[in-house]
Amino acid sequence: MADTDPKLSPTPPAEPKLTKAKEIKLPSAVLALESTPDGKTLFAACLDGSVQRVTVETGEALAIGRHDSYASGVALLPGAQQLVSSGYDGVLHWLDLASGKELRSVQAHQFWSWDLAASPDGRWVASVTGQYRAGSYKYDPAPGAEPSVRVFDAASGALKYSWNFLPPVQAVAFSPDSRRVAAGNLMGEVAVWDLETGRSVSQWKTDDLTSWGIIKSHHFLGGVFALEFSPDGERLYACGMGPMRDPMAGNGVQRWQSFDWKTGKKLDQTHEGESGQGLMEALAFHPDGKHFVMAGRLFQGTWNLALFEAASGRNLFSIDAKHRITDARFSADGQQLFLAKARQQELKNGRWNDFGLLEIHTVSGLGA
Repeated sequence: MADTDPKLSPTPPAEPKLTKAKEIKLPSAVLALESTPDGKTLFAACLDGSVQRVTVETGEALAIGRHDSYASGVALLPGAQQLVSSGYDGVLHWLDLASGKELRSVQAHQFWSWDLAASPDGRWVASVTGQYRAGSYKYDPAPGAEPSVRVFDAASGALKYSWNFLPPVQAVAFSPDSRRVAAGNLMGEVAVWDLETGRSVSQWKTDDLTSWGIIKSHHFLGGVFALEFSPDGERLYACGMGPMRDPMAGNGVQRWQSFDWKTGKKLDQTHEGESGQGLMEALAFHPDGKHFVMAGRLFQGTWNLALFEAASGRNLFSIDAKHRITDARFSADGQQLFLAKARQQELKNGRWNDFGLLEIHTVSGLGA
């Protein structure tokens, strides 16, 4: 047998992997997260109402904004050196990062802002709201008391669009070309609007991401908790928790689904046998456009953070991150993954523990 020159042997590709490199503690649970493109600074919307700026290298945190209730969303305006935050007070705050001064404050909703997003071109800011109220003795949801999806001009704060979409609306996302915005609600309904015309593009319902409770109490639970367009703009991804007989148990399937947003046709979803049970709250695409992560709360199984191949939908890597994950962001170079977390709050020796966490994971085995 001829000898094989090891120099000519192909090197097998590295297996995709996420490795925790750093943990930064914050006093209060983190509900939303944003990162500068270079990954050196993180912004955290926290349960105590504060908006924190965190230096990754040192772990130093500084409160740069505040809401009168939970801070629920945070978004950087590309190229503007401005940060927009949202909260359960229904207010949006614009902050100038260079001076640290607030530029404007807008009362976007009379109820909570569930989710916030800025368009990739920095032109638009979207916020979603809505309270679930029984519409009849059958507990079907009642129409909203106010428009549940609103889009604002990012430069002026002026309201551009208001749409009535059955509340509560828990997730919002812009398309990569900034021409469309999508929203998802508690009942598993998803809608897409055109930002040039203000007209509805499509709307559909997935029963796989919502549940009607018949044990303990009659109500809906679950719904769409995060939305993300694929980087090529062809698909819309949604995540949440699969249907349950007893929604109070929180034991639905850890589920993502992808759709053709033009028609609402389901294209793929979490594969059978590749997930456990729990509520998924975060979606993020890797900059290579070929992979994405989903994360959230674990009820039963082996993971609450997993990396998927977009083309095949396969689960490539998964870990139990031990605490609830509320948001996730990749650095622009794809070498880091940032996680927003909330851990159990405990009273020890008369003092409540810090129960907010930011984690930095290194990413290996993926392209830039």
